[in-house]
Amino acid sequence: MKNVALVTGGSRGIGLGIAKCLAKEGFDLAINGMREEADTAESLEELKDLGADVLYCRGDVGSARDRQGIMDRIKSHFNRLHVLVNNAGVAPKERKDILEATEESFEYVLKTNLNSAYFLSQLAANWMIAQKNDAAEFKGSIINVSSISATVASVNRGEYCVAKAGMSMATQLFAVRLGEYDIPVFEVRPGVIATDMTSGVKDKYDKLIGSGLCVQRRWGLPEDVGLAVAALAKGDFPYSTGQVIMVDGGLTIPRL
Repeated sequence: MKNVALVTGGSRGIGLGIAKCLAKEGFDLAINGMREEADTAESLEELKDLGADVLYCRGDVGSARDRQGIMDRIKSHFNRLHVLVNNAGVAPKERKDILEATEESFEYVLKTNLNSAYFLSQLAANWMIAQKNDAAEFKGSIINVSSISATVASVNRGEYCVAKAGMSMATQLFAVRLGEYDIPVFEVRPGVIATDMTSGVKDKYDKLIGSGLCVQRRWGLPEDVGLAVAALAKGDFPYSTGQVIMVDGGLTIPRL
């Protein structure tokens, strides 16, 4: 019986890159997204072609009711969950200086990017603990996909930075709480990754990357993040709970 991973925001971008790598490692997948299932058909078929049993769980992870509905669907279909990947995220609808940003935008971004991960981790953790109590050999983990914005300040999207910084602390909190159950919790922190979210600033970052923004002078790819997540999900870092895995091409290395 294969291990099961839930990837939020898993039908496109970084989430799809993660899902592909997990499928290649033999995981069955619950894929969450906001789009209608028909609109994700190409991505889901690609994952199935990699050998995964794929369950699409449509829902807004910022909604408590939808989060519970996602977990209920996974229980009904798989009756097990080994890995939660909190990847779903949104950018501010409009980038504004923090002196002008609205409370509405702040709440919108934090609801999806932070509240969802915190409370979905709560649901998953309690289920994983129950599975561990039922079978001592059970291996579970939680992996939070944050961003270099957890520590790199961008004053025209403060909401996003605050959400990712909060996710970083949530990783440590859940790592501490779940240590007694040997359920590790990790943070994967991507840098500049080529996705739909960054397509609007492609020209800007093409120039910055070309002039040395990153030590490795290329855009990051969803697969780069996926490979890191898959290594953690497989259990390749069993004694590293609470740690941050950087996937940023060396962007955040202090340099002179």
